[in-house]
Amino acid sequence: MTFKIAIIGAGSVGFTKKLCSDILKVPEFAGIEIALTDINAHNLEMVQQIISRIVKVNNLPARVTATTDRREALKDARYIMNVVRIGGLEAFADDIRIPLKYGVDQCVGDTICAGGLMYAQRGIMAVLEFCKDIKEVSESGALLLNYANPMAMMTWAVIDHGGVNTVGLCHGVQNGHRQIAAALRVPMDEVDVICSGINHQTWYLDIRHQGRKVSQTELLAAFERHPTFSKQEKVRIDVLKRFGFYSTESNGHLSEYLPWYRKRPEEIQNWISMDDWIHGETGGYLRYTTENRNWFETDFPVFLEEAGKPLSDYQRTDEHASHILEALETGRTYRGHFNVKNGGIIKNLPTDCIIESPGFVDRFGINMIEGVTLPDACAATCNVSVSVQRMGMKAAISGDVDLLKQAVLHDPLVGAICTPEEVWQMVDELLVAQAQWLPQYAHAIPDAIERLKTPKVKTRDWAGAARLEVRSVEELRAAGTKKKAAEGHSLGTKVMG
Repeated sequence: MTFKIAIIGAGSVGFTKKLCSDILKVPEFAGIEIALTDINAHNLEMVQQIISRIVKVNNLPARVTATTDRREALKDARYIMNVVRIGGLEAFADDIRIPLKYGVDQCVGDTICAGGLMYAQRGIMAVLEFCKDIKEVSESGALLLNYANPMAMMTWAVIDHGGVNTVGLCHGVQNGHRQIAAALRVPMDEVDVICSGINHQTWYLDIRHQGRKVSQTELLAAFERHPTFSKQEKVRIDVLKRFGFYSTESNGHLSEYLPWYRKRPEEIQNWISMDDWIHGETGGYLRYTTENRNWFETDFPVFLEEAGKPLSDYQRTDEHASHILEALETGRTYRGHFNVKNGGIIKNLPTDCIIESPGFVDRFGINMIEGVTLPDACAATCNVSVSVQRMGMKAAISGDVDLLKQAVLHDPLVGAICTPEEVWQMVDELLVAQAQWLPQYAHAIPDAIERLKTPKVKTRDWAGAARLEVRSVEELRAAGTKKKAAEGHSLGTKVMG
């Protein structure tokens, strides 16, 4: 097979390497073309070296190209993967820093909440430009696989306004599936799940171990007695206890989508774990991504050396992309959980929203399973977020400042903390700080600047309830050595995570 795949935002080094390695593990794909594109020529050149080395070491006829010219990369592409972060770490830092001044403590800030909504304002305008290019220069009917967050709002905008065939992809369901198996202390391949909802608020509606249904009581007991998960997943366990269903998302992620766990600074520590960023640390994902970038810059030779290992030693991951392409091209059926327009797939969520639910892929495309009904509490939580997403997506398309402020006002966590006046001023600050990535709001920036000259509410210089400093590469190396030693020491007693 000789089709072309384009990856936009390929400077996301680790993720691009994983996606390409997965794809090249499919025997029929040995001769494809992979076109990498990014606005960062330095990162792009490094990634090209890594992927080209994988191809060369494994004697594959695949072709790897890299260019900062997006349209050149997209030309004649059959599949396009979007993995961009518009604004990079600079804008991401504002997504975390400015809401903290108003008491909004986020762990990730990439889905909803103040940070996620601003991320959508930056990302949606960019992805619509990608769509314009795809329609003009890519293969007719090209498929866009969107990995970029905020998943629901980005995918929603493409489907409603981009005119490109698209599916949103996330690994939250797989990660939660893996964790559930570990909690039950059984191999993952013995556990089957049905998971449905909206991205990052997806619910394990049915869990089977070798065909036997796992009850809520059994699952709760498994998590509560687990020596690690019982400490790391307090929010998820509490929601499981009260809703009766487990959420896909990590403790830190879930805690910022709900109005109950991060609204009082003095109580945040009761619900999180500081042993890893993903369990609730303030700005944890920002710190993690910053450290990873710094590490890659310093240790590029190590990454390049690792790329020299044969693919026969590489275990293909459960990221959806390669499996979807394999199913579409070969007809080998793949079952996964995909982000698509609802249209009645989930009966008690709005028809226009983007849902994440089970589907099958073969040569006929992505075929979703219809007729799902979410439990009432799960649906209620999803519906609140859907309303926020809808307003956020429409604001990004129209440049409507009032609608953006209304979206932030209705966000569950922001609404639990901020007054309306605080929300209005916070959004003004975010717009001014990120103006270079928000062309649709250019008309509104001067007025926002004027309003900020005479602020109506007081702010504070606050790092959050659980903030850690970014570590140097030397500190990361030392911590990595200690972690490996600790893991080696525990191998004799550690069972299934």
